Amino acid sequence: MKLLLVRASAGVRWVQQGVRTFWRQPLALTGLFFMAMAAMSLITLIPLVGPALALALLPAAQLSMMVATAETLQGRFPLPALVLVAFRSGAERRQSMLVLGALYAGCFLALIGLSAAVDGGQFARVYLGGEPLTREIAANGDFQSAMWLTLLLYLPLSALFWHAPGLVHWHGVPPVKALFFSAVACLRNLWAFALFGLAWLAVFTAAGLVVAIATGFVAVFMGLAAHGLMLLGAMLLAAMFFSSIVFTFRDCFGAPE
Repeated sequence: MKLLLVRASAGVRWVQQGVRTFWRQPLALTGLFFMAMAAMSLITLIPLVGPALALALLPAAQLSMMVATAETLQGRFPLPALVLVAFRSGAERRQSMLVLGALYAGCFLALIGLSAAVDGGQFARVYLGGEPLTREIAANGDFQSAMWLTLLLYLPLSALFWHAPGLVHWHGVPPVKALFFSAVACLRNLWAFALFGLAWLAVFTAAGLVVAIATGFVAVFMGLAAHGLMLLGAMLLAAMFFSSIVFTFRDCFGAPE
């Protein structure tokens, strides 16, 4: 394993590669993403520990999309069983992924705890507790401060865990070292990742406008269908985004097997 440096323009290329590869197998990749999110949503229903367990599964869900995209890139059909790929690659890697998931859940909950010091836990109750987000809550200054603090602190957390699932799965790197190498890769290729984020922001904005216009037309005739169209659009965009992650990994650490 060797850390590779890329040009800033690679960030835009990663988005293009992710979108193109997604449309090779749109139903399979969207279905895989839906299965992972549905499983995490069901786990959140477990009393007390449900949200923490769901957070711990996010690195595994990310890895399943990375492997499925790599399979698609090789001309193979990404099977639904890939949703469990993180736990079917040997005892050592399974244990490492469990540790990685526990670290992610712990770090994210600590981050949410810091936001509670700003607004008394209102943002945490909305984000993790399922409390409805009303207009009054959204307009509250403390709530907005907690939200922006969480977003700001999530950026370094995201860098730590961005490549870590792939490093554990494809290179057998221990969890803590994987976090370190992931953060270093993101920092050394900071401008590429900055453009990657801006490019996806542009894609989400443009797609959101298209979906909003289409939803407006559909809502005139079928309100329920309009809601379904919005959910489908969000699901497709999210699946496309996760499909692009493997290209960032490939250019930073070499092509996965």
